Amino acid sequence: QLQFVESGGGLVQPGGSMRLSCAATGIASGNYAIAWWRQAPGQERELVACITKGRGTTNYADSVKGRFTISRDNANNSMHLQMNNLKPEDTAVYFCAARPGFSCLTSVPNYNSWGQGAQVTVAS
Repeated sequence: QLQFVESGGGLVQPGGSMRLSCAATGIASGNYAIAWWRQAPGQERELVACITKGRGTTNYADSVKGRFTISRDNANNSMHLQMNNLKPEDTAVYFCAARPGFSCLTSVPNYNSWGQGAQVTVAS
C-alpha cells in the first residue's frame, strides 16, 4: 500500500482552475495504476480519471473530458489532477488512489491506497 499526502482543494469560481496533488513514495517504482475519484454529498464515489502503469494510458469520465488532466510525476513520486473550466457540479471531495497492477479499473474495492480527500467547491 502507498501512504498518500494530498494537497490542494478549496473554493474556486465557475470557469476557474485548480490543481490537486498527491505524493507517495513508491508511485514511480511500484506497479500501480493511479486514479482520482470524487464523492459529492449523498452520492457514490465516482472515478474521475485514471492513468495506467507502463504506457501511461489515461481514461476520463465523460463529464470531465477536455477539462481535467491527470498526470504522473515520477521524478517527485507524485500525481496531479489539473482541473480547468470548473463547474458547480464538480463540487465534491476528491481522493487520489492507487491499485496494484497496470490497468485502470472502475470499482472502488480494486484500489487499496487512498488519500485523505480534498474538498473542492465551485461557487460564485
